[in-house]
Amino acid sequence: MIEILSPAEVDKARVTGALVADILQAMKERSTVGTNLLDIDRWTKEMILEAGAESCYVDYAPSFGRGPFGHYICTGVNDAVLHGLPHDYALVDGDLLTLDLAVSKNGIAADSAISFVVGSTARPEGVAMIEATERALAAGIAAAAPGARIGDLSHAIGSVLKDAGYPVNVEFGGHGIGSTMHQDPHVPNTGRPGRGYELRPGLLLALEPWVMADTAKLVTDPDGWTLRSATGCLTAHTEHTIAVTETGAEILTLPSGS
Repeated sequence: MIEILSPAEVDKARVTGALVADILQAMKERSTVGTNLLDIDRWTKEMILEAGAESCYVDYAPSFGRGPFGHYICTGVNDAVLHGLPHDYALVDGDLLTLDLAVSKNGIAADSAISFVVGSTARPEGVAMIEATERALAAGIAAAAPGARIGDLSHAIGSVLKDAGYPVNVEFGGHGIGSTMHQDPHVPNTGRPGRGYELRPGLLLALEPWVMADTAKLVTDPDGWTLRSATGCLTAHTEHTIAVTETGAEILTLPSGS
């Protein structure tokens, strides 16, 4: 299903998007050396419930996971890049942590992810990967406008990632979002310009460049959810939910007051 939101629904998406961004920033500030991933999950649950919102993850049971997910936020450490299931692990100095969060409020969902280094010991290769995903996301957003096609966004994202020297996996990528978290169209992280669905005002997309340092192959943890790089290399993942407008794209998952 491809869903086009009304202006009133886009207004609701702005509220949800700011909530997602605020929670992610709060969790980033709390993610210090010694923080347990289960505490991050618990704090996220508390903030979601306090806001009168609903988790898009806790009951999520897609075909690719051993569902339901059962937690409120995805936590990926170092080689874990997607769908990281929170577990009993205390962060150490230098960990590259990815937090991915989707929440629904007033019937509209928003989805965002951030990657950052915990503590003060940052590996240069990790910082470079994070920055590459951020540049790729910015390129994808810049390509999003009425009349553009999904392939234009995918090409913009993939060009940045490939130029930075990273293999690109196309099994998982961006997606439509609205009254539910995962909708069509699928937005691969590489593609051919001029191809695919034509963007229209009111379309919401979650764009999410993610990379692994030296492979495009994923492996699944015994937990049935966490996806890791097949070689154990570092990974990074950045995501925003955007709304296509009459003139371009509006980023919805920015913190309140941004």
